[in-house]
Amino acid sequence: MPKGLTDEGEDALAAAKREFFEETGLKVEGDFVELGSHKQKSGKIIAAWGHQGDFDPRLLKSNSFSMEWPPRSGRTAEFPEVDRADWFALDEALTKVAKGQTAIIRALAEKLGVDLSGA
Repeated sequence: MPKGLTDEGEDALAAAKREFFEETGLKVEGDFVELGSHKQKSGKIIAAWGHQGDFDPRLLKSNSFSMEWPPRSGRTAEFPEVDRADWFALDEALTKVAKGQTAIIRALAEKLGVDLSGA
């Protein structure tokens, strides 16, 4: 599900495609289903889309970020933005994603006509 924060003047879908590429190494094109904008615990609002496509999780190639690690050590380390990928059924995905992103899974399920009321 491509999703992301927009840069100033950037189209929301273009931002989602850009972030998806940065986080997975996969360019996505074709038809997209808008899943709405969702506020995260941090206060960030991300726009999300559903997209049908093939992706081999073993081909994940994420960008990285730097941060001080261990904390207050004065040393900087590099970490991947995404450390692994896999495929899950929608109900199982609800248990895997960050709490703030469950609304995105539910929006996708609604668009697909999948009942997640018991999940």
